Amino acid sequence: MNPLKTIKGLILSAALVVSLLIFGGVYLVTSGVYDRAVRENAVTMSGSLAQGTFSAMFQVMRQGWTRPQLEAFIESIQKSGEGSTHRIDIFRGPVVSHLFGPIEQPPIEGLIADSFALAEPRHEETEKGTRFAYPLVARDECLVCHINAKPGDVLGVIRVEQDVSALVDNAHHDLLMALLVIAPLPFLVAFGVAVFLTGRANRSIAVLTEKIEQVNKVSDLTNIKLETMDLGLAELNGILAKVEELTNKMRGVAVDKDLLEFEIRLLEKFVITSEVVKDWREYVSHLLVDINQVISAYNLFSIFKIDDELFDLEVFWLQTPSEQTKKSLELALHKSVADTTRFGEVASLQINHHVARPTVELLELRQDEVEIQTKSLFVDTPKIGGIVGIGVHADLVKDQTRVLVMESILSTLLNVVGSVKAIYKYTRDLEYYATRDPLTNLYNQRLFWELLGYEIGRAERHSYPFALLVIDLDNFKNINDTYGHAFGDKFLQHFAEAVGRALRAGDVFARYGGDEFVVILPEADSDTANTVAERILANSAEMGLETPDNDRVKATVSIGIGIYPEHATDMKDLFLFADNMMYKAKSEGKDRIGLPTEADVVEVFRSIGEKGIVLANAIEERRVFPHYQPILDIENGEIAAVEVLSRIKLRDDTIWGAHEFIELAEKMGVIHKIDYIAMERAFQAIRAHDYQGLIFLNLSPRALVVREFIREVKRLTALYDIEPTKVVFEITERDTVKNLSLLEQFVNDLKLEGFQLAIDDFGSGFSSFHYLKRFPIDIVKIEGDFVRNMVADRKDRAFVYSMSELCRQLRIRTVAEFVEDGEVLAEVSRCGITYAQGYHIGKPVADLAEALNALKMAEIS
Repeated sequence: MNPLKTIKGLILSAALVVSLLIFGGVYLVTSGVYDRAVRENAVTMSGSLAQGTFSAMFQVMRQGWTRPQLEAFIESIQKSGEGSTHRIDIFRGPVVSHLFGPIEQPPIEGLIADSFALAEPRHEETEKGTRFAYPLVARDECLVCHINAKPGDVLGVIRVEQDVSALVDNAHHDLLMALLVIAPLPFLVAFGVAVFLTGRANRSIAVLTEKIEQVNKVSDLTNIKLETMDLGLAELNGILAKVEELTNKMRGVAVDKDLLEFEIRLLEKFVITSEVVKDWREYVSHLLVDINQVISAYNLFSIFKIDDELFDLEVFWLQTPSEQTKKSLELALHKSVADTTRFGEVASLQINHHVARPTVELLELRQDEVEIQTKSLFVDTPKIGGIVGIGVHADLVKDQTRVLVMESILSTLLNVVGSVKAIYKYTRDLEYYATRDPLTNLYNQRLFWELLGYEIGRAERHSYPFALLVIDLDNFKNINDTYGHAFGDKFLQHFAEAVGRALRAGDVFARYGGDEFVVILPEADSDTANTVAERILANSAEMGLETPDNDRVKATVSIGIGIYPEHATDMKDLFLFADNMMYKAKSEGKDRIGLPTEADVVEVFRSIGEKGIVLANAIEERRVFPHYQPILDIENGEIAAVEVLSRIKLRDDTIWGAHEFIELAEKMGVIHKIDYIAMERAFQAIRAHDYQGLIFLNLSPRALVVREFIREVKRLTALYDIEPTKVVFEITERDTVKNLSLLEQFVNDLKLEGFQLAIDDFGSGFSSFHYLKRFPIDIVKIEGDFVRNMVADRKDRAFVYSMSELCRQLRIRTVAEFVEDGEVLAEVSRCGITYAQGYHIGKPVADLAEALNALKMAEIS
C-alpha cells in the first residue's frame, strides 16, 4: 500500500515537510538577521575606529609634526590592524598634497572619492564585511598649518575595512547546531498525533468492517447500529452518523439480489408455452416452489368467477396441510370474498386443493395465523379467464421490500394465471369444437368428411355397404325470418336431438351447415337406411317448439339416401348423389325420403356430367363474374375492404353461387381458371372506380399446384395498377390442403411479392393455431357461427373475445363474419375486432359502387 494513502503516512509526511520548511525558514531568516546585525555593528565600529584615529591624529597635529612623524603615525595605524578583523588607511587630500606634497597611497576612487566630494562619512558592504570612509574636515585651528585651506574643506579620508566573514560563519554554524537539536520536536509531535488519530480511525473502520461483513442481504442492514458509539472525535462521530443515515435510506430503497434474480427467473416462467397450457395447475405449483426460494409461502390461491354467483377457488399448498389448516384457510377466503362487496352475494365457492410437494408431516396453522399472514389482491371485474383475485399465505410482516415484491408478483400472476387458465380452457374447447358444431354439439362438416373417407376405406376392406343420409329442414328460412335467429338456433338444437333419438348406436351424425345435416350409417343397405330415415321423419313430425307468442312451430324434413358402393365409390360422388336425392324429395313435395331408383342413378350422374360440361362452357366463354361484399372498419365506420366472390352466369341467365360449382370445379381441376377470370374482372372494376381499399380474394388450394398462379397474379396486378399490399388472399383449412410444407412455401412466395394473407373461418378447426404459428398472417376472419350467436350464447361470446384478444396480442387484425344485425355489430365493436362483414353491413352485389355505398354512417349508429 502507498504510505501516502494512510492517515499515519500522510500526517508523518506532512510533518516532515513542515519541519523541513520551518527549519529552512528559521535558518534563513535568523542567519539573515544575524548577518545584517553583524554588518551594521561593523559599520558602527568602523566609524568609531575612524573617529578615534582622527582624534589621535588631531592631538598630534596640534603639537605640530614633521613629515617623518606623520608617516610613522600612519604606519603604526596600519600595523595596528594586522592580526585583527579590521584595517585602517589614511588618504591625503589634494589641498594637503598641494601644500605638503603627496604621499604613497592607493588611488582615490569609489567610496573615498564620494567621501571627499560630499564631506560626509560613507560606508559600503563588501564580500567579507564592510568598508567605512570618514572625511577629515578642516576646522579653524587647522588653518594655522593648512594655510591654503578654508573651513569645511576635506583634508583627508580615513578608510576602515572590517572582515566579518569568520564571525558570520561561526554564527551560522552555531545556529545550525541549535536548530538541528530542536528540529525533530515537530516531527515527534506529529508522529504522536498520527498514532492517536490512526488508532481512533482504525477502531472506527474495524467497527464498520465488522458490521458490513455481516450484511449479505437487505434485511441484514438492520444489524448495523452505530448511533450509540462514541469515537472520541466529533468529526469521526459525524461520519458514523452519516453512515447510519445512509444505512437507513438503503433499507428503504435497496432490493436483495436474490429477490431480483427470483423476479427474473419468475418472468422467464411467465412465457406461456404449450406445456404450461397443458397442465396449468402443475405450472402454478412450480411457481409456488420458486417463490419459496426467497419468501416463506405456505400456499398460493386463485379465485375465478364462473358466473354471477359461483366462484371457483384453486388452492396450491407447498406441503400437505392438515384438515384443520384447510378449513382455516377456507374460512378466511370465504370471509375475504364475502367482504369484497363488488362481487355481490356469493352463493357458492368451489374450493379445490392441490399440493406441490406432498409430505408426511402435516402443515398445522391456527386461524389467526392464516388471517394475519394472508396477502390477497382482488379486482373490480373478472380479468382474462374469469380470474378476480389471487393471494399468497406467507410470512411477509418483517420486510416491507419483500411485501412490495410480492405485491408486484401477485399483480403479474393475476394476469398470467388467468391467461393460462383461459388458454387452457379455450384450447380444450377448441380441441372439442375443432370437430364439433358449437350450436348442436354434433360433428362438424370437417370431421364428417374425414369420417366418410374412413368409412369408405373400412367398407372397402371388409366388403360391406353403408348408407349416407342428407337431411334438410323444409322452410327453415321462414322460421328464422319470422321468429329471429335466436329462436331458429334453439329450433335447430331441438331438431338435432329429435334426429339423434332415431339413430342407432355407432351411427355418425353431423351438421353439414345451416339447416342441412348428414348421417353415416355403417353396415347399412337400402332397407336399413330407409328404416332409419322413416324414424327421422316420424321424430321430426312429433317435434314442436313454443314461440315467444305461444305458437307451436313444427317443421318437416327432406331426406336423400346414397348407398356405397351401389351408387358411388368416391366420397364426393356419394355425397352429390345423396344430395341430389334430397333435392328430389323436395321437388316431390318435401317431408319425404328421396329413395333412389336405377333411373335416378343414371340421371344423377348424367346431371353431374352435364353440370361439368356447363361449367366448362361457362369458363370457356368467360361467364364468371365477381360479386363484392363490403367489409366495415368498425373504428371509423367506413367501408375499408370488399371480398370478391365468384359467380357463374349460365346461358339462361341463371346464377350459380360458389356452393354450386366449387367442389365440381376443384374435382375437374379448373378452379384456378375461375379465380383468374373473377380476379381480372374485379381488378378492372377497382381501377375504374379508383378504389383504394383492401381486396379480399379466396385462395383455392388448387393454386398451390399451379406453377403459373403467382406469375399470373403479378401480371394482373401490374396490368391494372393494383398495389400488391391491397390484395389479401384468404386461406382455409380445406381438406385439399394436405401438404403444409408446400402451402408454407407458396405463402412465403406470396408475402415476398407484397401480398397480404388472411385465415378464413378461424376457430372452426384446431389447426388454425398452427397456421398462426407457422405462417406470416396479417388478418384473421373469425368463424361466423361464433359471431352470429355471440349476443345470445355466452360460450360463443367468450370464444370471440378470446380470439380477438389473442390476435391483438399477436398484432393481427380481425374480421368478424356473419354480422347480421346491430346487436351483433355492437358486441363485435366492444370486444375490439377490427372489421365487420355480414348482411347487416351489406350483401354480396355485382356492382362495386353499390357495395362501397352499402352502409351509411347513420345506419351504423
